[in-house]
Amino acid sequence: MVDIDDRQASVNVGPGLYDMMRDVVRQTLASENFNAKADVSVSLVDNEEIRELNRTYRGIDSPTDVLSFPMMEGEDNLHIPDMPLMLGDIVISLERAAEQSRDYGHSFEREVGFLTAHGMLHLLGYDHQTDEDSEVMRQKEESVLEKLDLRR
Repeated sequence: MVDIDDRQASVNVGPGLYDMMRDVVRQTLASENFNAKADVSVSLVDNEEIRELNRTYRGIDSPTDVLSFPMMEGEDNLHIPDMPLMLGDIVISLERAAEQSRDYGHSFEREVGFLTAHGMLHLLGYDHQTDEDSEVMRQKEESVLEKLDLRR
């Protein structure tokens, strides 16, 4: 299940965007051969809220485009049989996504799809600390977006 909480008023979006984001989550899981039932929470926020979160959790006092909070890290993860696995939370600044879509010259939907896929890969344990890791993530993100026809 994908729970989407739109907490911002900066960018008008409709249910089609939410459907696309759910498709990206499902496609990312399928691409990773993740077959268990899973729950993911996605919060759509403005630049100010994501700046606060970025400062609190990463010590960086500036807005960013996406933050991920995986629940599968560490030894404290509890899984109850027959219940969906809570993968974690993704927070996306729709203000930042709109800015970046203009900067990169592609659609707003493609940018939000990319940020959703990026966040999902973080929830699944991927990172981009090295150039090699960044390349792996980028290929996986592009593969998901290609399958959903979210091209540049």
